[in-house]
Amino acid sequence: MDIWSYLAESFDLPILEWIAANLKCGFLDAVMPLITLLGDAGIFWILCSVVMILIPKTRKTGLSMGISLLIGLLVCNVTLKPLIGRIRPYDYQMQHFQKEIILLVEGLHDYSFPSGHTIASFEAATALLIGNKKLGIPAMILAVLIAFSRLYLYVHYPTDVLVSIVLGIGIAFLGTFLVKKGFSLWETRKQAA
Repeated sequence: MDIWSYLAESFDLPILEWIAANLKCGFLDAVMPLITLLGDAGIFWILCSVVMILIPKTRKTGLSMGISLLIGLLVCNVTLKPLIGRIRPYDYQMQHFQKEIILLVEGLHDYSFPSGHTIASFEAATALLIGNKKLGIPAMILAVLIAFSRLYLYVHYPTDVLVSIVLGIGIAFLGTFLVKKGFSLWETRKQAA
């Protein structure tokens, strides 16, 4: 048994099954697909960063969000997903236990690890929290809800989401650092000119 199968069977699937058995209800069945939509392709977070870039007062924060999202895209979708190739939990259930999971959203055809919705949400929300606590706190709450929606909807394993939260926060700090460094260099050059 490889590490991913071990994690799935010993840790991930029991948590997903607990969520399905104890938290599933009509209200969340209606709300979670809508919440998860806010993380689709990072569009919501991209739009937020673009709006902030257009406003001079929030430009640094918007750039930090944008750079973080770009780094996350390269780390998550371009590198880790194809490299690791972890199948989705509903596919795992079918392949290993012949158990069909009825999904509330359309099944996905890419790999599971890491969670793109979660990583993008935590990159953007953390960068926003660093730059603007007033906007950052609701953004972090939304990021947590999007991450939870991926579990509730059975499209990611808990380990996908947990690692994505850590990666997203780390990438946000890196993106923010790069933007601050870039602005600092820009100011130094302007003063020297």
